[in-house]
Amino acid sequence: MTLQEVKALAAKGEGLKIEFKKKAAFPEKIVREVIALANTEGGDLLIGVDDDGTVSGQRFIEEEIFVMEKAIRDLILPNLAFEVFTIKLSEKKGVAVFKIPKSPDRPHFLKEKDRKQAYIRVQDRSIQASKEVWEVLKKGRIPKDTVFTYGWKEEILMKALAESGKITLKEFARIAKVPRFLASKTLVRLVSANVLKIHPQEADDYFTLKE
Repeated sequence: MTLQEVKALAAKGEGLKIEFKKKAAFPEKIVREVIALANTEGGDLLIGVDDDGTVSGQRFIEEEIFVMEKAIRDLILPNLAFEVFTIKLSEKKGVAVFKIPKSPDRPHFLKEKDRKQAYIRVQDRSIQASKEVWEVLKKGRIPKDTVFTYGWKEEILMKALAESGKITLKEFARIAKVPRFLASKTLVRLVSANVLKIHPQEADDYFTLKE
């Protein structure tokens, strides 16, 4: 990878597939960005680039790479394959580009005590994945036809979608008068069957009919 290519990447600004970090000061937080990229569409993590896209570089970039590689190995499960490129700006300064693929082993999650936290990318931000997003990612690892029965719950759901265009898990559980877990299973099954599309959000995800 060349400096010209790095500058072209940085010029695009942060987005669904690009994240900038000036340095790897808090690797345990930066790995969340790596997880989010891998769980969504893949992309590039650039170390040594300012938030505004200025390719300013970082001193002793090899040390930054070492810190990040260790964090990715130690804190992400399952193991995540990635590539790293180093671009020198001067004798002491450089930029690192971590190329993160859209992983076939999704969902990846952050290894923490007593809990698993997965993250996904929404526009230029990384957010924690809901249980429903997690299940959709798991089911997407092995594509297969999903068979579902069109019953009274689905009828209520389709009527609500026809009226408002979108619906949340909480809203569906309320209007269908079913427990949250049952509403969740129904929505995930319909997403897997390509009937619905899930739209991850920081608060409540919402669902729409698949176009």
